[in-house]
Amino acid sequence: MMNKPCGYVCSAVSDRHKTVYSLLPASLQKLVQSPVRGKRLHSVGRLDCDTSGLLLLTDDGHFSHELTCPQNKISKTYIAKLKQIVLPEHQVEYINEFKKGIILPAEKKSPVQKALPACIEFLSESECKVIVTEGKFHQIRRMFKAMQNEVSELKRVSFGKYVLPSDLSEGSYINIKNI
Repeated sequence: MMNKPCGYVCSAVSDRHKTVYSLLPASLQKLVQSPVRGKRLHSVGRLDCDTSGLLLLTDDGHFSHELTCPQNKISKTYIAKLKQIVLPEHQVEYINEFKKGIILPAEKKSPVQKALPACIEFLSESECKVIVTEGKFHQIRRMFKAMQNEVSELKRVSFGKYVLPSDLSEGSYINIKNI
């Protein structure tokens, strides 16, 4: 489990950005390029370059598939800071739109599409917790864009039963077991 900082991509190779694997010791970095099936280190799902937080890394394809298969509806929790405040009288609109499944606007390679229902809880007028069970391209950012708002900071704090420890500093990782 890594606490991914912003500015890094979840890719083995990148010309423009640093990769999350560069934060690992050389002994683990060489597993990213392993030619042996079942020994290649990879991320479980992805976080875009501008998103921080919980990232799971594994060489177990079954474990990765179980967590990312859409039919399994594994929840992922994010904390989003918004550019525009949402007054309490408007928060219910966000809650209702997210609950019924919001239409995501097109972005880059992703067409207009409907998101599955999601939960949102406002922590303040400019910060909220969002729980989704799918992982569409830039999904959380697009959900808020559909509400004419923007995400200024986004952090994943849980992925299924895995919760980001509050004392795990950005760029650090810990070994966990597939319980």
